[in-house]
This record gives sequence, structure tokens and C-alpha cells, in this order.
Amino acid sequence: MSLHIETEQAGDVAVLQCAGKMVHAEALSLLGDAVTGLPRVRVIVLDLSEVTMLGAQGLGMLVFLHNWAGANGIQLKLVNPSSWIREMLELTGLTSVLHITSVDDVIQMFCNPVHAIANAQRAAA
Repeated sequence: MSLHIETEQAGDVAVLQCAGKMVHAEALSLLGDAVTGLPRVRVIVLDLSEVTMLGAQGLGMLVFLHNWAGANGIQLKLVNPSSWIREMLELTGLTSVLHITSVDDVIQMFCNPVHAIANAQRAAA
């Protein structure tokens, strides 16, 4: 497989660390299933730091996941795209559509006391 995904979830925030190529239908299907199959999430973070190639179908999958997340009340954030991938997103105009954020913003999501309390209350329920 040309794409490897590791998933970590803390409360209602899930981080998917993607490594490899987001090009072929098989890899993109894996990504789609990994994202849409997450249980009870508020925020999904796609870490793209180890993605080495992003094709047109990969761009389409990112847009699909963005739309799916929005329709389900979930925030989808892209983190750490390489300069090459960021350039592709800029050239296609997707930086104005997709939420590209920094690692610091993601850490704030995990460390925000309001969210930590809400996550603890959900876990206890």
C-alpha cells in the first residue's frame, strides 16, 4: 500500500498521521474509510508531514473529506503539509477552502481546559 495511516484519539479529537503517497484509489479509499469511520469526534487532524506525493485524486479526497466533515458538524484540519504540498494547495486555490493549521493550534485544542473538562464529562457519561 502506498499510504500508511496511524490514528490516535483523545476524547473527541482524532489525529491521523499520514505517510506515503496520496495518489492511487486504493490509498485514498483507505484514507476515506479511516476518517469517516471515526467514532464521536469533534475535530479531525490530518498530519500530512510525511506525505510525499499528492495527486489530483488526493486533492479531490481532501475536498470530499472537508465537505463530509462539515456536513457532520466536524472540524477537519490539515497540519504540517510539506512546502511542495502546500504549494499544490495554493495553486489549486484549496488553501481558501481547507483548514490548514499549525501544530501549536492543535496542541491548544488538546490543552484547552474547557475542552478537557467537556471531554472528561463525556467520558464519564
